[in-house]
Amino acid sequence: MTPRPFTTKDFTARMERAVAQAADAGLTGLLVTPGPDLVYFTGYRPTAITERITMLVLDRDHEPRLIVPTLERPDAEAAPGVGAVTISDWRDGADPYAAAARLLAADGRYAISDSAWALHLLALQRELPASWFTSMTGTLPMLRAVKDADEIERLAGAGAAADAAYEEIVATRFAGRTERAVGTELAGLLREHGHSQVDFTVVGSGPNGADPHHEMGDRVIVEGDMVVLDFGGLKDGYGSDTTRTVHVGEPTDVEREIHDVVRHAQQTAFEAVRPGATCEDIDRVARTVIEEAGYGPRFIHRTGHGIGLTTHEPPYLIEGETRPLVPGMCFSIEPGIYLPGRFGVRIEDIVTVTENGGRRFNNTSREMRIVA
Repeated sequence: MTPRPFTTKDFTARMERAVAQAADAGLTGLLVTPGPDLVYFTGYRPTAITERITMLVLDRDHEPRLIVPTLERPDAEAAPGVGAVTISDWRDGADPYAAAARLLAADGRYAISDSAWALHLLALQRELPASWFTSMTGTLPMLRAVKDADEIERLAGAGAAADAAYEEIVATRFAGRTERAVGTELAGLLREHGHSQVDFTVVGSGPNGADPHHEMGDRVIVEGDMVVLDFGGLKDGYGSDTTRTVHVGEPTDVEREIHDVVRHAQQTAFEAVRPGATCEDIDRVARTVIEEAGYGPRFIHRTGHGIGLTTHEPPYLIEGETRPLVPGMCFSIEPGIYLPGRFGVRIEDIVTVTENGGRRFNNTSREMRIVA
């Protein structure tokens, strides 16, 4: 089922919340450049992100304003959220930064999108030397972190599509094929199940599974391999990201033990999800299970990351992140154990915080799957 399109009203509410959050943080406003932030606030995704500046200005004292190159104005005007925005443009040959600076306070304090080009930021700094700029994530990390019902519907649909791709790939033969062949087929399955974009397909067989971001290579998968499958992308504009670890043929007792430890860590962390728990609480729960099993040093990354318009975004589930969970936050829970030169195991679901706990968007079996 196709999700309901976001409307001008949806985008207006997002912009209003952002301005309020910026004011609470002591900022004059926000400068939103092409990338996920601009899509989130206006639905506008320029055909190409180039050296020509495009920028949405959100502040307390004005209606939202968007400056674009003249040649791209028709595309910007067609975006679903632009009905709530005043557009101005600049022509090639004019000074775009002088035009952009006229929209800003001379001594303002602005958060700017992480994806802003240094070219544009440095030019704005030259135009407005009394102003101060900071990264959006550094100052307002939760700007897009709490999803509404329509966003959650999209994330759930992306998770179900990734699950369907997994069920098909594990029914195929692994032994005798390269990681690249399996990964390419998996990417195709994601697209068949509605993904418009595939961001990654990790296929880490045998010793390659001990590299969490191995993706896929030319190693031939053989009988006896543990294989880490971590894959995701975008469907209806929102991300999927899931990991399962399968085994070619019967596993050894040690392989089963480690897989069981990771599965228990993942389950225990999921059960700890509830409003008021902190991001680091979830990390600690997963890490404690693995440490008590004697594999603490082999869990080498955070327990999870947020997901939405991008597959990695705040919040991050890691020690030191004391931010409390609130309903609507969506993130991965993905503990792992990695034995260099031997194999790795990781299990990952996307989870959202509900009013009284958590809900998974990935629902394939977390038991070890034996493949041919």
